[in-house]
Order: sequence, then C-alpha cells, then structure tokens
Amino acid sequence: MHTSEFSGNYGARDENIVINSYTTVLRRNGVPNDLFATYWRDVHGPLCARLEGLGWYVQHHLTREKDGHLWPLIEGVTPLPGYVLDGGVEIGFLSAESQQQFKDASALLFSDEQNMFEQTIAYDVPDGSSTLVDRLPDPIPNETATLDKMHLHFHLASDDLPAARKAIEKLASEMAAADAVLKLRLHLAQPYDNAQPAPPAPDVDHKVEESRLNIIMMELVFESAWARRTYYASEHFKAITQGISEHVRYITPFGVSGVYTYVRDAVMTTAGIRGSRQAELIRQLGAINQTRPEIESLFGAASTS
Repeated sequence: MHTSEFSGNYGARDENIVINSYTTVLRRNGVPNDLFATYWRDVHGPLCARLEGLGWYVQHHLTREKDGHLWPLIEGVTPLPGYVLDGGVEIGFLSAESQQQFKDASALLFSDEQNMFEQTIAYDVPDGSSTLVDRLPDPIPNETATLDKMHLHFHLASDDLPAARKAIEKLASEMAAADAVLKLRLHLAQPYDNAQPAPPAPDVDHKVEESRLNIIMMELVFESAWARRTYYASEHFKAITQGISEHVRYITPFGVSGVYTYVRDAVMTTAGIRGSRQAELIRQLGAINQTRPEIESLFGAASTS
C-alpha cells in the first residue's frame, strides 16, 4: 500500500504532448562525467529550452554504475552486450506546427552537441508517449534521483514487429496496474533509419547497429530497490512476462541518476530559465523572489509556444 505521498495518479497531465521524441545520448570520449553532466544541465539545457516551438523537454541522466537487478533474466533474454548510454532526452510538441518551428530553429542547438556528445540517436514517437501511471506529484522534477528509477530498452524481434509492439504494450499495461509501480511511461518509437540520421548534429555519430533500430523505451519507477525486487519475484510479474522471448531479442536496463525538466506545456521551468543547478539552489533556499516575472524576464523567460 502506498503512502499518501504516492496515492494519486497524475498521468493525464502529459496528454498535451501529442508528438514526442526520445534521444539516446553517449558522452564524448575523454570528457569526464561530471563535466559532461554539468554542461548538459546548465549550458545545453537552457539553450534548448529557449528554442521556438518547444512544448516539452526533459533530460534523464543515466548512470553506468547500477545494481545488477534492475531487470531480471527472463527466458534467456539478456541486455544488449556493450550497450552503454549516459542519458535519454524527451523533446515533445503541442502540435505539428510547433514541431516545425522547433526544427527551423534547431541548428543553434545541434551545433552545440559536439561539445559533449559522442553519439545521439533521435527516435520519433509521432503519436506521443503514453504515461500509463504516474503517482509522483511533481510535474517538473529537477533533482537527483532518490526513488528507484530506470529506463528499459526493449529490442524488438524483427520478424513480426507489429506483434512485438503489441506484446510490449500489453506488458506495460499490466505492469502499470501493479501497486508497486509508481510510474510507467512508454515510448512506442518508430524504427530508426540509418539512412536518415537524426538529429542533424555535425561531428556527432548518428548510426546504430541493427539491434538498436527497433526499440521501445519504458520509464519505470519504484519506491525502492526492495519494492522493485519484491515485485519481480511476484507471481503476477512472472505470469505477465511469460513468452516475452518471442517478441524481444534483448532487454537493456539503465539506472537513472537524475531527472531535469526544462519545458512543460510550452512554458520554461526555472531550470529552463536559469539552469538546472541554479534552480536547485533557488528551491533549497526558498528564494521565491527569484521566480517573480519581472526577475525571470531579465533571463529571457517567456512562453516557448
């Protein structure tokens, strides 16, 4: 049973984002992780947040140091060997028109990627992502992860992609109904095409191996590692994952070290206006004066719609 802190379901608030994308990121070779993460949060993030048309922008920082039980071994399905990431990014839009506005302005953003990214792969989610359950009250998290958060990448079997996609959709729906799951957000990404590399960032790798062309991503949150492993050991979980090897070749889990929100519903957050770490300081000190419109306007705050 959840505490009162996690008793609601706020999933409907994400429905405004009708077009989404999920971009995997790998930090540039030789760039230390702390420098990479800080630049991404406080330099690249506010730049992206200011681009016209943007409706939704969230950085999910992934950690290479994770426990060995983020996802169990089921029917011999293992993680994809050598698949390492440092982040996943959601960039979404309220309409096709606003998406085009963003594309027209995005050269400023993509020219910056070479400073900290070795590889970025943008997967389109043209029908928007689905938040099946979200019991976390904060709509604009800007914080180091304290709950048990992860991203799962389901590498689909290519012999029957429609069936594989439906199987993962069904699994997600059944998992979201479990009391232990605090959040489940599903990204039914379109197949990636190496012949049309995306995003169009110069001097950054945008090609992937075959096993990464057809992926569905799942954001999954538990209250703790104990809650997670208890759920995985349940008869319910064992039953709903039977036959999964027919539909996926690999399942790769990534631990989440932090989630930082820069734009929601086409409005910049404090992290978008000032930078993520600066927004943390403002909140920690209760400096509500820093969020007054006349102050935020000094930093270029305005609707990005």
